[in-house]
Amino acid sequence: MRHTETTMRRAVLVLACALSVASCSKKDEAPAAPVGIAWVQAAGDAEVDAAFARAKAEGKPVFVYWGAQWCPPCNQLKATLFNRQDFIERSRAFVPVYVDGDAPGAQKLGTRFAVRGYPTTVVFGRDGRELTRLPGEVDAQQYNEVLALALAAQRPARELLAAARAGGQGLSDADWRLLAWYSWETDQQQLAADKDGPAALLRELARNCPSGSADAALRLRLKALAAEGEKGVVADAAAQRPVVSALLADAAQARRHVDVLAGSAKEIVAALAAPDAPERAALVSAFDAALATLQADATLSRADRLVALAARVQIAGPDALPPLQADAREMAARFDREISDGYERQAVITTAAWVLEQAGLIDDSDALLKANLARSHSPYYLMSDLADNAKKRGDTAAAIDWSAQAFEKSEGAATRLQWGAGYLRTLVELAPQDAARIEALAARLIDEAAAQPDAFEARSGRAMQRIGKLLRDWDPMGERAAVLQRLHRRLDAVCLKLPAGGEARGVCEGTLKLSA
Repeated sequence: MRHTETTMRRAVLVLACALSVASCSKKDEAPAAPVGIAWVQAAGDAEVDAAFARAKAEGKPVFVYWGAQWCPPCNQLKATLFNRQDFIERSRAFVPVYVDGDAPGAQKLGTRFAVRGYPTTVVFGRDGRELTRLPGEVDAQQYNEVLALALAAQRPARELLAAARAGGQGLSDADWRLLAWYSWETDQQQLAADKDGPAALLRELARNCPSGSADAALRLRLKALAAEGEKGVVADAAAQRPVVSALLADAAQARRHVDVLAGSAKEIVAALAAPDAPERAALVSAFDAALATLQADATLSRADRLVALAARVQIAGPDALPPLQADAREMAARFDREISDGYERQAVITTAAWVLEQAGLIDDSDALLKANLARSHSPYYLMSDLADNAKKRGDTAAAIDWSAQAFEKSEGAATRLQWGAGYLRTLVELAPQDAARIEALAARLIDEAAAQPDAFEARSGRAMQRIGKLLRDWDPMGERAAVLQRLHRRLDAVCLKLPAGGEARGVCEGTLKLSA
C-alpha cells in the first residue's frame, strides 16, 4: 500500500483539535504486539536461532514477520489477518517469529534475512531454507490461501523458479500459484536479480505458465504489466488489452486480484494505451467500473476499498474528478466514525488522507490527519503526512514545523533515524541557508546512531546513507566545508568503534565520505 498526505479544514472544531488535540478524542486501543498468536519476539540472532532449532525439533516451518509500530500496511495485517481465528489456528502449524524493526539489534536481522520494507513476511522450511515471501498487500482470505501453499511446498520458490524458466516440466498448479503470488515487491533480488526489477522475469513466467494454471498466468501477466507500465506502452499491448478487459468484466476475478488492479491501475493502463490513443477511453472506463465495484465491496477491508478509490482518482480525467472527490470525503468521514481498533485506524486514516490528497483535497486531508493525531498510536506518521501536505501547498514554515514535530515525537531507534533523515531533507530543501539548524540536527542523528548497536545495518544503514547524501548535496560548491568536516570527524569517531572490515563499518565510513 502507498501513502503520502493531505486534507480539509473543518472550521472551529478542527482548529480546536489542532490546538488541544488530547482533549478532542479518545485514543483507540492498540497493543504493542499482535495478540492471539504465540509469537517468538526476536531482536537478534540468538532468539532467531532458538526459533529455528525449535522448528527443526518439532518438524515445523518458521514464519518470520518483520514490521514496525507506525507502518500502515503492518497495522493492516494486524487488523485484518493476525486477529483472524483461522490464521491464529494455522499459526500452531509453524513457529511464528515477530521482529520489531525498532528493537535493539533488529536491523541486523534485516541484513541477515535480506529484508528492507515493512511489512515483510517470509516462510522458511524446517531445514532453515527460505521457502517463499508472502504478499502483505493481499486481503486476508488470499493471504491464507498463499500461506497454505507455502506450508505445503515441497521445494523453495528459488527451485520452482529455476524449473519454471527451464520450461516448467514437473511443476504443479500449486507450484505455479506459489510463484504467481510470491511477494516480488519484497524480493530484494533473492529470486529476481535484475537491478531494473522483475518485469522481464514476470513476463517470461507468464509465457511459460501452462493453460491449466490460468489464474497463475493471469496474475503473472498483470504483475508484469504493472512493472512495465512505468516505461510506457508495451509492444504487445493490442494482444494484452482483451485479456485485461475480460478480467475487469469478471467481478469475481477482479476481486481475486484486487491488490494488483487497485494498487497498479495507473501503471497497467499506461502499459496498455498511450494517453492520446483512441482505445484509452474504453480501457479507463472498464477499469473505473471494476474499481467502483471493488470500492463498494463490503467484504473487502476499509483500506482496500480506499485504495480502489485512489486508483479511480489516478486514472480519471478532469471531468470525472468531482464525483470521486465526493466519494473520498464521504468514505473518509464514515470510516473515521466507524473505526474503533487502533491498528485499523493507523492503516485506514493514513490511506484516506492520501486519497484525499490524490483527489486534490489537501485541506480535507489536513483536517482528517489533525483530528486523528490524538487517536493514533504513532502520531508522528501523520505529522509527516501533514509536512508533505504543507510542502505541496507551498507553506514552507508549516512543512518545516510539522517535520520537526514528527521527528521529535518519533519513537524507536530505527524509526528516529528514518524520521530524522526526513526532517533533514525538509531543511535542506526548504531552508538550506539555516546552516546552524542543519548542523545541529545532523550532529544529533550521528550521536543517536552511535548509541545503537545496528545503526549501519538494513533500514537504519540506508537512513544514515540518505543523511550523508543530503549533507553532500547541501554543499555542492564547498561553501560549508567547515560544517561538513566537523560532522565527518564526529562520524569517524563512531565508525572507529565498529568491527574493522565488517559491512557495517564500510557503510559507516561511506556515509559522509567527502571529496578531496
